[in-house]
Amino acid sequence: MHRRVTTEARPDRESDDPSALLVPEAYRLPATEVAARLGVDPDTGLRTAEVSRRAESCGPNQLAEPARRPEWLKFLDQFRNWLIGILLIAAVVAGAIGDIKDAVVITVVLQINAVLGYLQERRAERSLEALRKMLVPTAKVRRDGEIRLVEARTLVPGDVVLLEAGDRIPADGRLTVAESVEVAEAALTGESQPVAKSVTAVDRAGAATAETADRTSALFMNTALTRGRAEMIVTATGMDTAVGAIAEALRTGVEPPSPLQTQMDSLGRRLALLSGVAVVVYAAVSLVRGEALSDLALRSVALAVAAIPEGLPAVLALTLALGVSRMARRGAIVKRLAAVEALGSATVVCSDKTGTLTLNEMTVRALWAGGRLHDVTGEGYRTTGTIDVRAGEGSVHTGDLRESVLPFALCNDA
Repeated sequence: MHRRVTTEARPDRESDDPSALLVPEAYRLPATEVAARLGVDPDTGLRTAEVSRRAESCGPNQLAEPARRPEWLKFLDQFRNWLIGILLIAAVVAGAIGDIKDAVVITVVLQINAVLGYLQERRAERSLEALRKMLVPTAKVRRDGEIRLVEARTLVPGDVVLLEAGDRIPADGRLTVAESVEVAEAALTGESQPVAKSVTAVDRAGAATAETADRTSALFMNTALTRGRAEMIVTATGMDTAVGAIAEALRTGVEPPSPLQTQMDSLGRRLALLSGVAVVVYAAVSLVRGEALSDLALRSVALAVAAIPEGLPAVLALTLALGVSRMARRGAIVKRLAAVEALGSATVVCSDKTGTLTLNEMTVRALWAGGRLHDVTGEGYRTTGTIDVRAGEGSVHTGDLRESVLPFALCNDA
């Protein structure tokens, strides 16, 4: 069903306050009221001058990047451990009293451990960068009464966006036109089936705030239109969107220590207490016996180092790195070394896969045409790829292949 919402043209709103461009619970309001509040006529869109003014007020339509920790701090993080701390103190004391050999050996072991951990975490972060590039590069909008293709990052509240089947939605918005519209919202709600949308406002008599999945008159950034044609008025951009709220929670959240890290810290504190008591007792006995201070310091350091398994951090890091490498070969990316042990201890994993662990994109891999099996290459919805006859199936017959794929092109509007 096709419905168009129109409103009387009104002067574009001029305000430097971003909050003046926010329409709380736009999904509950008639589309005409949303358009009026944002000062836009859906049939003509915003004026270019107003777009520039609002862009200065609201900022770009993009998610904030998480604060990047300096590389040198990431390296120093590898030393934040009780065992490592004790060994560092032992190395410093050994060097101070002239026992260079022990100081060098301890330092080398600690450096190997730190380098292994740092390189593995850096490698994982680079792999995760590819998973963050999901924003829409361009969007079709109506401005100054004309349809234009613009960068999605330039969208502002009040922009009128035109969408077709296959388009990824570039911002949050209120529907003004909905013709047989269905949207895949798995990235937000985990619902694997597309959701039907319409321009009808959500019932005001419902709950105080409808859940995301129930806002049938609204569209959300990074979801995808799977069917139909739609037009919407942008109501939120960047970090003000539903996806932006999730990004903010991830950006500011604090990662708790893994079970392995908790156990290692507990072991480190116990060993530190044990070695400290042993050194104090030995020092007291030695002073009573009248031993020289230089000999006392040397033997105390030796006793403290002997109580600490200095090879444990390096062996642990190497073992975890091997586990990460094996998981990577199976397509699992682990960012933190310490998480490998916790994941390996899991017996049951419950996860909402579609849109969470996957992109919710169906990709053709094989095609039977003209009595021959073809291999299809390419990823996702991108148009790059080839259709090749599988080895042993004979030569390519372009006519057979064209006849087979022609219905695909005619039966959809993507």
